[in-house]
Amino acid sequence: MASIKINSLVKDYKTFKALDGIDLEVKNGEFFGFIGPNGSGKSTTIKLLLNFIYQTSGEAQIFNLDSKKESQAIKDLIGYVPSEVNYYKNMKVKEILDYSLSFKKNKDREKLDKLCDIFEVNLNKKVSDLSLGNKKKIAIIQALIGEPELLILDEPTNGLDPLMQKKLFEVLVEENKKGTTIFFSSHNLNEVQKFCDRVAIIKDGKIIDVKEINKENDLTASKVIIKTDDNLENILKELNITDYKKEENETTFIYESDINLLIKSLQNIRLYDLKITEPSFEDTFIKYYEKEN
Repeated sequence: MASIKINSLVKDYKTFKALDGIDLEVKNGEFFGFIGPNGSGKSTTIKLLLNFIYQTSGEAQIFNLDSKKESQAIKDLIGYVPSEVNYYKNMKVKEILDYSLSFKKNKDREKLDKLCDIFEVNLNKKVSDLSLGNKKKIAIIQALIGEPELLILDEPTNGLDPLMQKKLFEVLVEENKKGTTIFFSSHNLNEVQKFCDRVAIIKDGKIIDVKEINKENDLTASKVIIKTDDNLENILKELNITDYKKEENETTFIYESDINLLIKSLQNIRLYDLKITEPSFEDTFIKYYEKEN
């Protein structure tokens, strides 16, 4: 059974199409990343999954439950962290967390206290006295109490300092080891590379790729940097390389074919330098971001 299943999901607004027929499946127990530039459709997808807004067409399911018709049952199974967090300003942190715990079937006070200690939360502070990061920590704790089967996190590290980001992912890794599915949106490629099993890339309301992270290093792709004053346009065209970056006499691109063909094509070129290395995670995915601009 899939934790999340989306089929042909469309969300139309009057002036633009926020989602354009996306399909996505997240397996039970996965640590799944959902990345894309701002405005690409990440938060819209999550809000549709949680029935905060309604789709124009298509279907979304969580644990085989319809996100629209069976929303209440779904909310008993998940934890959610929104990208932007707001609370009543006069409430104390303790009041918010106690109120949240009262809704949970599994009222694990010990876990709540442990999470408050991990994230260094001051229970007696009012919301009006909290920074963005401290509000986000409350939302994270709310999502984690009650033993959710699925955690949906929308840009969860926004507002957190590096130490708290580290603690957050330590907690998420432990939850994932217990079988909890983690689905989180991010534009931080390092987060995705380090923790996710798979990642979906969304752009302009469309899923344009889904990749398994642990197989990235097995790809035959190479990062090539050529320094020369010679014109490389014809060679790049013959090698079917259309996506490259040129600065002065340096040309950089990702090459996914037989490296011997590349070397042979450069034999008549006067080279100042040639570097062929394994592409980083950013090298592999940054093209999706650059084409957004």
